[in-house]
Amino acid sequence: MNIEYIKENGCEPAIVSGSEKLIHDARSALDLAMTIRYETGADRIVIDKKAVCEDFFFVKTKEEAIQKLTQTQ
Repeated sequence: MNIEYIKENGCEPAIVSGSEKLIHDARSALDLAMTIRYETGADRIVIDKKAVCEDFFFVKTKEEAIQKLTQTQ
C-alpha cells in the first residue's frame, strides 16, 4: 500500500494506491479508513479503484460501509 498526499483547496487527503486489493467488504473498508486516520491524521481518503474488490460495489455492501464510516466520525 502506498500513501501520498496532495494539498488542494485547503484539504490534504491521503491518496491510497497499490497492486493489492485492500477493500473486500464493509469491515475492511472501515479498517483501512481507521488505519489511515490513525497513522496519518488524514480525515479524507482517496482510494484507487484497483484496490477495491468488485464485490464491494454491490449496493448492500456500499450502504453498509457508508453507514459504518459515517458513524465513526
